[in-house]
Amino acid sequence: MNPEELISNGPKFIVLILLSLFILRGVFFTVKQQTSAIIERFGKFQSVRNSGLHLKIPFIDNIVSRINLKIQQLDVIVETKTKDDVFVRLKISVQFKVIKTKVYDAYYKLDNPHDQITSYVFDVVRAEVPKMKLDDVFERKDDIAIAVKQELNDAMSEYGFDIIKTLVTDIDPDSQVKEAMNRINAAEREKIAAQYEGDAARILIVEKAKAEAESKRLQGQGIADQRREIARGLEESVEVLNKVGINSQEASALIVVTQHYDTLSSIGEHVNSNLILLPNSPQAGSDMLNNMVASFTASNQIGEAMKNRKDELK
Repeated sequence: MNPEELISNGPKFIVLILLSLFILRGVFFTVKQQTSAIIERFGKFQSVRNSGLHLKIPFIDNIVSRINLKIQQLDVIVETKTKDDVFVRLKISVQFKVIKTKVYDAYYKLDNPHDQITSYVFDVVRAEVPKMKLDDVFERKDDIAIAVKQELNDAMSEYGFDIIKTLVTDIDPDSQVKEAMNRINAAEREKIAAQYEGDAARILIVEKAKAEAESKRLQGQGIADQRREIARGLEESVEVLNKVGINSQEASALIVVTQHYDTLSSIGEHVNSNLILLPNSPQAGSDMLNNMVASFTASNQIGEAMKNRKDELK
């Protein structure tokens, strides 16, 4: 073919090349990973093609749909009423996928699988939640999710769908109910705090009383020990005086007088010290004065007697 003929037939070659490319494009096609292609021939199902390079008859075979085999998620908002007449909104997340061996069922048996799944979720949630009180809905949300999953698996498996998991991702009561629940929780916490404060105050009082009782016990024990030692000292003093010929009565009088002078000496050591003796009655005051005079007289007599004995011994 000479150049003139090639130039004159050029448009024909271009058309032929484009037609060949178009035919080849209609013969070969590819399917992506995790995807299935449904082929129909004159409107009738022909085959399901999975990932890879495939052939089809141009103008006769047609790719009517490409089915996604990945896990998908559908979020459904359901509003229903609990057993204690509280309206609550639940968000149910359904994770599902098309079973690879049931692509035909998934495409031809259901017109809109999302609407079908939503209907089943509404049916199960509105059957389960009215059996529970509001607090139980929060505590048993996993039970609701399990019930939804079981119902969906039983219903959707024959349509070529596998329910992977269902989750109750949100529970939203009415705003007034939430405010009331917050007030109840706040009041309950304040009550517990008051109980703890009361327990702490009671423990403090009890421990303080125990400390005071222990202090009094030790103080009494100290006083008892002091008096015991005083009595022991008086006993030893009487024994010493008896050895030098002074009887018990004289020794007692001498000890009383000695303590009297010791008390006066102790008071005199402090400039601002005061001593007030308050008798219970005039007769008692008179008796006290008489006893003091008698004690002074007895001490003088004892002193004279001790002096005379020393002189006789000489």
